[in-house]
Amino acid sequence: MANRLATATSPYLLAHKDNPVDWWPWCPEAFEEARRRDVPVFLSVGYSSCHWCHVMAHESFEDPETARFLNEHFVSVKVDREERPDVDAVYMEAAQAMTGRGGWPLSCFLTPDGEPFFAGTYFPDRPRGGMPSFRQVLEAVWTAWRSRGSELAEAGRRVVAALEEHSRLPTDVPAPTLDLLDAAVAEVRRHYDPEHGGFGPAPKFPQPGVLEFLIRHGSLGALEMVGATCAAMARGGIYDQLAGGFHRYSVDATWTVPHFEKMLYDNANLLAVYVHWWRAAGAPIGLRIAQETAEFLLREMRTPAGAFASALDADAAGVEGETYLWRPDEFDVALPGGEADRARRLFGVTGSPHTEDGRWVLRLAEDPADSDFWRDTRRRLLEYRRRRPQPERDDKVVSSWNGLAIGALAEAGIVLQRSDFVDAALAAAEYLLAVHLRDGRLRRSSRDGVVSPHDGSLDDYANVAQGLLVCAQVTSSARYLEEAGRLLDVVLTHFRADDGGFHDTADDAERLVRRPRALADEASASGNSAAAHALLSYAALTGSQRHRDAVLPALRPAVLLARRHPLAVGYGLAALAALLDGPAEIAVVGNGELWRTAWSVEVPGAVRAAMPLGGEPWAPLLEGRSGIDGGPAAYVCRGFVCQRPVATPEELKALLDR
Repeated sequence: MANRLATATSPYLLAHKDNPVDWWPWCPEAFEEARRRDVPVFLSVGYSSCHWCHVMAHESFEDPETARFLNEHFVSVKVDREERPDVDAVYMEAAQAMTGRGGWPLSCFLTPDGEPFFAGTYFPDRPRGGMPSFRQVLEAVWTAWRSRGSELAEAGRRVVAALEEHSRLPTDVPAPTLDLLDAAVAEVRRHYDPEHGGFGPAPKFPQPGVLEFLIRHGSLGALEMVGATCAAMARGGIYDQLAGGFHRYSVDATWTVPHFEKMLYDNANLLAVYVHWWRAAGAPIGLRIAQETAEFLLREMRTPAGAFASALDADAAGVEGETYLWRPDEFDVALPGGEADRARRLFGVTGSPHTEDGRWVLRLAEDPADSDFWRDTRRRLLEYRRRRPQPERDDKVVSSWNGLAIGALAEAGIVLQRSDFVDAALAAAEYLLAVHLRDGRLRRSSRDGVVSPHDGSLDDYANVAQGLLVCAQVTSSARYLEEAGRLLDVVLTHFRADDGGFHDTADDAERLVRRPRALADEASASGNSAAAHALLSYAALTGSQRHRDAVLPALRPAVLLARRHPLAVGYGLAALAALLDGPAEIAVVGNGELWRTAWSVEVPGAVRAAMPLGGEPWAPLLEGRSGIDGGPAAYVCRGFVCQRPVATPEELKALLDR
């Protein structure tokens, strides 16, 4: 018999609808029920492609005895973190404060007023590895609640108060300088792995925000770290060598064995990084990975309505990585004759296996020299792999992540001259405007065209606005510029904090025990960093001082953390690099070679706008612009103060390369 999750739109919640646990969705009624019964709330937060979320579900939430204990002594609430990032942010921060660590599944115990008093992540069904079993945790929490519930409630209030205080930022932050960015690069280098690329020890994450900052910094040392890291990831097991696209992270320091889920936000962010790296350094492998990652998004992540799904699962047939792991003898079946040996060497299927059951993750032991062999081998191996169990797809459409994909694909399309990438970006943009935008406000997600009731967070507004701004530049569309401006007006009106930065939720959103505000960037930009990027782009295209004035307060966390913890604010530092560079405003009159040149040079956070000779300006950046002697012209400006116009691609490139 299905529980209260049966009517959910989230695939993650629907996967739990037949659990014997009497799950509630996040709603006021659940907490009212906890007050009525005087019992704690057990909050479980996860997402559909999370491997350990599946494990805990099978071990504990599908177990009748565990479910019986939960149902008798708790009100159990299940949340999809991708659908409710605000709830996840509040209680993940509490878990990290109480335990020193975080992750998913998040298991948090709350008072009926929502204050957290105990938290953890995955708990096994039996004690192991120093961890208590989930049943032991439940029994201990229930015993403590009965004997000293008032103490637990007071502890929960203290946790919330401490987190609230921690989120306050000083207002006397020094102005950012180029020296600050240089210091951040030096500190990043201290964490750089010169042998394998990347930053820090295992597990190793791609950190696209840090890579984006280093590309924008543009120094030889910064680009050296980017090049080695991007090449190592491209050749490693974290990248799907057959179908394209990146897995979530590597469990080792060498990028060999990944955690196998594929997330939309990772691939959108890394698509942008590889486009920018190729544009900055001209590395052929960067071009190849950018093209393949975009093709992966179009082939495997696009929904029938033209938007992009959230994720591909880490598991298939209940086994993590089952789709992607190889035994040596499978090459003999998939490939003809002596090609199997050559392919095994190419993909590093030699030496010791990567898994206990004797299987390998494919990685490039050498860059392919024979393009015909490379293409044919990949095709045959992929055909063979498609006969295996395939990962489930979470086809929930998240506004923020689609905004990232829209911006990355639109830019990749014009830089790489792939109209199919641009067309896909525009289709997703139209879907969001038609389905997710309701009465001028953005909803967080939808599925199969049915929009969720959850309000958009700051990152939803900012990333969709930025995606629309890229579409506006690529298509010369005033409509996309205007729609982005409306979204940013909501940001400035409803998300402002007292210190000038932004909260992650609107002032009229559902009230939680505290109003979340992320200070650090994670796999994607924090709401404040994302807002800074979009506000800066909009100001550069329109000349709006109101939007530009809002940028620096949003970047206060990046300024504060740049010298000591730059890895935590990569996207914020990337925005600072653009701010200190202007950013450049490139106006082109008369499309053609000048327009292609404008997109061919890597300039930190630059905006670009074009119109035909004698055409009507669609953005304020183009107002008053004319050609030179009846021919095309390009203007490079900063703060709407322009250098002399130039008429040739060589002259424009010289201006942009400075």
